[in-house]
Amino acid sequence: MGAADTGVRPAAVTAQGWGWRHAGRTQPAVRGLDLDIRPGERVLLLGPSGSGKSTLLHALAGVLGGEEDDADETGSLLVDGAAPRSRRGRAGLMQQDPETQVVLSRLGDDVAFGAENLAVPRDEIWTRVHEALEDVGLGHLPLNHPTSALSGGQKQRLALAGILAMRPGLILLDEPTANLDPAGVLEVRDAVGRCLDKTGATLIVVEHRVAVWKNMVDRIVVLQPGSSGQDAVFLDGPPDRVLEQARKMLIAAGVWVPGYVPPTRSRLDEQNSSRLLLSAQDLAVSRETPRRRGFRTIAPEPVQVGIEAEVRAGQALTVTGPNGAGKSTFALTLAGLLKPVDGTVTASNDLSDGGGPDPYSWKADRLISRIGTVFQEPEHQFVTAKVLDELMFGPRHLGRGSERVDELLERLRLGKLVDANPYTLSGGEKRRLSVATVLAAHPKVLVLDEPTFGQDAATWAELASFLSELLDEGTAVVSVTHDQEFSAVLGGTELRLGPSEPATARTEAGAA
Repeated sequence: MGAADTGVRPAAVTAQGWGWRHAGRTQPAVRGLDLDIRPGERVLLLGPSGSGKSTLLHALAGVLGGEEDDADETGSLLVDGAAPRSRRGRAGLMQQDPETQVVLSRLGDDVAFGAENLAVPRDEIWTRVHEALEDVGLGHLPLNHPTSALSGGQKQRLALAGILAMRPGLILLDEPTANLDPAGVLEVRDAVGRCLDKTGATLIVVEHRVAVWKNMVDRIVVLQPGSSGQDAVFLDGPPDRVLEQARKMLIAAGVWVPGYVPPTRSRLDEQNSSRLLLSAQDLAVSRETPRRRGFRTIAPEPVQVGIEAEVRAGQALTVTGPNGAGKSTFALTLAGLLKPVDGTVTASNDLSDGGGPDPYSWKADRLISRIGTVFQEPEHQFVTAKVLDELMFGPRHLGRGSERVDELLERLRLGKLVDANPYTLSGGEKRRLSVATVLAAHPKVLVLDEPTFGQDAATWAELASFLSELLDEGTAVVSVTHDQEFSAVLGGTELRLGPSEPATARTEAGAA
């Protein structure tokens, strides 16, 4: 089946000297972009964190600018020969944070939303909805399933389903597999492939890890940061030629080249046992709260039960498992931010320092100085309008000095962004800032949800090395992640959560 069978007309993209500077920023996110993408072409867009990949996708979707009066655009960027803002509906954009794309409370309605706005006939809409949900691996859920009950990875699939149901001429995907388990990565990639084969749509996909998409695309385009002072396109060509002829250049640019894992600082002695800080006993977790029905209180339905885990000083605990298994919910419960449905989370006297054994009962200042949490969505942590103020917020609130702030700015490559608004950062920069704001408070336990999301190879290695140093200094690190290389670097223990069976923490991370 081709594009003519579905009524989809693939879009053309043309950029001539195009550049964009976000409001409040001194340097452009993209500078001097010259690019031609033919209708139906499939392009993998690469580049180091902060090179303007997400900015370009937002511009092509017609959602960049408008309210940003102080933003600055140069050159021209066209979709089918016209400004993208006049072509809204031609492009379907999946953003890095799927949380921001959930519009309606029920699964089927949310997938149908885009197609309804394009005036697709009603019967055709629901045919597309069922097809799209099957394609992304959510077909087993009822159409009235609450979107609020989906995990982060499932929301990512939901966002993709909504785009596939629209059948746009230009599909724009920003890190579409970053929060997915390994099976989900292949499922989503193959769903995109089926949609492209069916409709002939043009594809631009941003993904740091090349191997997932290499065999599906026609070209690889590598961008470099606008602050480099050079034109935006660093490399452009067929995938095999770009990867083979420019391997060293790509590695130096921070691109995740297949078969290459960046070197990191090794742990000094990861097998050294140490004191217990936190433990979970027969824990059941849920994001729902108890509700009243008449004179009865209805307990929430747990997403995971029977969890047993220990968090020890200087040791890493990696939480793995399929999307929807309750990994993030467990992490938030362990961190004292959600109340257990059943069982207990117990803090040691060494960690609580007189605050009692239940982290959920601690006041905010006691909690953030002892257990620091990095949420799956970085924006949920931002409370100020400048990067530097964001980093200083925790130490100031706790009455502490800022001795670690300068180190964090340098190590996590945020030094040139101190005056930037956190919400204008790239996805990878937002993630590093969210990690840095927690580290600035010097907690004894770090709980990190997908800490390597959106990172190029260079920033990934810096973050992994920094966390290894903290482990050697005695900090405990709990990570929810699908990143096997990251788990192997930190070592420690793996806690694998299954969809329905009690969880145990008994295998060594990276052992198999």
